[in-house]
Amino acid sequence: MFRTLVLCCLLPIITAIGISKTELPNKGLPNTGMPFQNDISNLLNDPVLSPMELAQNAGYKAESYEVVTQDGYILEMHRLESSSTSSRSTNKTPVLLLHGLLDCSVTWIAAGYMLVDQGYDVWLGNVRGNRFSRKHSNLTTSDAEFWMFSWNEMGMYDLPAMIDHITMETKQEKIFMVTHSQGGTAFFVMASERPEYQEKIIALSALAPAVFMSRVGFSLLAVSSIATVDNNLISRLPVHDIQPSGKLLQTVGRVICSQQSPLWSLCKNLFDLFFGYDGNFIESTLGLMSQYDPAGASIRQFAHYGQSVISGKFRKFDYGAAGNMKNYGQEQPPDYNLGNVSVPVALYYGTNDVVTVAQDIQELYETLPNGQKSLIQTDTYAHLDFVWGKKVNTLVYDKILNFMEQYRE
Repeated sequence: MFRTLVLCCLLPIITAIGISKTELPNKGLPNTGMPFQNDISNLLNDPVLSPMELAQNAGYKAESYEVVTQDGYILEMHRLESSSTSSRSTNKTPVLLLHGLLDCSVTWIAAGYMLVDQGYDVWLGNVRGNRFSRKHSNLTTSDAEFWMFSWNEMGMYDLPAMIDHITMETKQEKIFMVTHSQGGTAFFVMASERPEYQEKIIALSALAPAVFMSRVGFSLLAVSSIATVDNNLISRLPVHDIQPSGKLLQTVGRVICSQQSPLWSLCKNLFDLFFGYDGNFIESTLGLMSQYDPAGASIRQFAHYGQSVISGKFRKFDYGAAGNMKNYGQEQPPDYNLGNVSVPVALYYGTNDVVTVAQDIQELYETLPNGQKSLIQTDTYAHLDFVWGKKVNTLVYDKILNFMEQYRE
């Protein structure tokens, strides 16, 4: 009954976000600082820059690659390098950065630039269904079958395809990984189910990884995930996905999320509602990301997280007793085997995070096999601060660099 009531409240929101069926070209944002412009007509007419254009504006080079997964999804990856590099070095260690739920590669531009400056070969991933990865070999986004995935498939297919492409393109045998939220979920799925891919991973820095979630606090993200748990409810939804923000939402974002907008607090409150209160947002970054997020997702991604909240377990998608017997040969979905994790792992968590709370990260830390693992607390940080927060360079990224340098050859 509770889930039905919550679903009724959420349907207008989900439907509103999913209205637009026309995908916009990736034309990007005015600039990474998003200065507020007095001429509102200019503000509304500025194009939305592609990740490559953002990088070029910041003085870096960028390239786009398409990667095809084993099950036919076509993913877009972005590669960053210094503009001062005359020829690409084959000796640079690659690092793959993977975003969270409803997010995309643009979220990593600051971290990406920093890693480029430190001599890394930087790759930004985009999982299936987000604004940069909405193609398939045989399906279109109008096909319901296109959206029959959760984050399980991201770990099983998307991440391995990205890793294979990077190692093939760079001629390097191993890469580093940095993940945020759902990106960490995908890694631990891959490590559990396809552990051989860890032979290509040097070490993982997991920022607020969404694995165990039974202690999640209140946020619209948690409520919407719980509301979509029931497979019968999923089938009744009028949409299969949350669409990427279209021209209407991007225009609203320009008006209320620009750095000096008198309505900036309203923009921030919307993000707080979805991910929990956050006192560390960088004003200009919020304006930038309002043009790219929400970046799109399958309803089943939310449902799978909702199942994690209710069960308290990190396990495969629950199709119901009959569906589980068909897919797994048992009535309950099997747990992912975190005992297979073998690479050095650094887990980062924030004391104010209500999505991946400290106790859940601690449970993950204790569940991982004994070995090279570490747990790093960041005071006052909430869920999005690990990519958009104040002092993120000194509080998080410098620590990531120090961790990676321990294993860099």
